[in-house]
Amino acid sequence: MKNQIPVYLFVGFLEGGKTHMIQESMEDERFNSGEKTMLICCEEGIDEYDPSRFWGKNVYIENIENEEDVTLENLNNIAKKHLIDRIIIEYNGMWQLETLFMNMPENWDVYQCVMAADCATFELYNANMRSLMFDKLSACEMVVLNRATIDADRENIHKIVRGVNPRADIVYDYPDGHIEYDDIEDELPFDVDAPIIEIDDKDYAIWYRDMGEDLEKYNGKTVKFKGLVARDPQMGAKTIIVGRHVMTCCADDITFGGLICNFKKDATLNTGDWVLLTAKIKIENHPMYQRRGPVLYAESTAFAVKPNPELATFY
Repeated sequence: MKNQIPVYLFVGFLEGGKTHMIQESMEDERFNSGEKTMLICCEEGIDEYDPSRFWGKNVYIENIENEEDVTLENLNNIAKKHLIDRIIIEYNGMWQLETLFMNMPENWDVYQCVMAADCATFELYNANMRSLMFDKLSACEMVVLNRATIDADRENIHKIVRGVNPRADIVYDYPDGHIEYDDIEDELPFDVDAPIIEIDDKDYAIWYRDMGEDLEKYNGKTVKFKGLVARDPQMGAKTIIVGRHVMTCCADDITFGGLICNFKKDATLNTGDWVLLTAKIKIENHPMYQRRGPVLYAESTAFAVKPNPELATFY
């Protein structure tokens, strides 16, 4: 097996501060202590690198101008030019990360992915280029909001990031040089310890994801929510699938977040019905999940008006 080469990936949009962050990192001997580093630049911004200020003379800069040039062959050829210990990539914000990940040589290993963003335009980019924002946010371990101001809407920024990536650190970098970490607690919008966990229409996607990430937390709990019914004849008359269509990012990634629900008697519900369901959750194996998953046991049902909006989202 080839020796793995660590990759430090910086993502974000033009003027978000990627170049500045990399420049500062390479000037810091704690990060740059002599490792032979290949810096791959995938976009040209206002800031330019000043290698004369890098700690040591150990950095080789390569440029990739077009997304179609992010190929396995090209990346391998670039790497072969130099004897390197690590790679830093400043990735173009308008390019999909899948292009890089699908073509990355096997011995390249992403150690850290940081998203740099201008605090003043972060929400605007999210509103106008949601799919590209989702692409970058979903991959990063840290979001750095550069040029932060005291009047930044931290609550909304937190909501945007957490709607895509529940684990990423959020850091505000102020013009005077000091930084502040986001310290907003991620409280669930429903009470997991209530006798009946009531899921508001707007919170279905959050509940569905949280249950998928921590199954045992919900084992034995009773839940009440509104869902869309789907029937599968192969499951028999006493079993339905109930859930919501969930959109994580954009229309292209809409999926049906459905759950198995068993009844004591034949279920009279039909595909397309909206139902207000109260059910007990048991975490157990089921063929539909092909693993352990949440199986609902209906306690009561009532026909319901479909939610508005009908689509469940995280934001």
